Amino acid sequence: MFKVKKIKKQYYAITLTRGDTLRLKVGVIVDDAEYTPQLGDTIRFAAKHNVFNKTKTDYMDETPVIKKDIPYDTLLLQLDPEDTKHLGFGNYAFDVQITFMDGTVDTFIEGELHLTKEVD
Repeated sequence: MFKVKKIKKQYYAITLTRGDTLRLKVGVIVDDAEYTPQLGDTIRFAAKHNVFNKTKTDYMDETPVIKKDIPYDTLLLQLDPEDTKHLGFGNYAFDVQITFMDGTVDTFIEGELHLTKEVD
């Protein structure tokens, strides 16, 4: 039997000083209720540099500049200083997706990561 999972998509804008630590708890909403990920589910954060070309159409890098797995048991996304220290200042598009143990993939968070200048 085929069961449809309705995942509520969320959009966020995050501002982070380059080289700082980011800790965010993420939540997955399936069928209007909070879903508790199971052993076998994988959750991943990925970010790509978001730039505009001369015609002002949206363009992103081919490969992610940050990829982080989010533990299914804590749902805590943590970006460490070494994850952003080497990146340029500016805007990055990101998403968070869950791959359920049955192989179904759903992107449930999208957003923009703004890396700002560091003084020290």
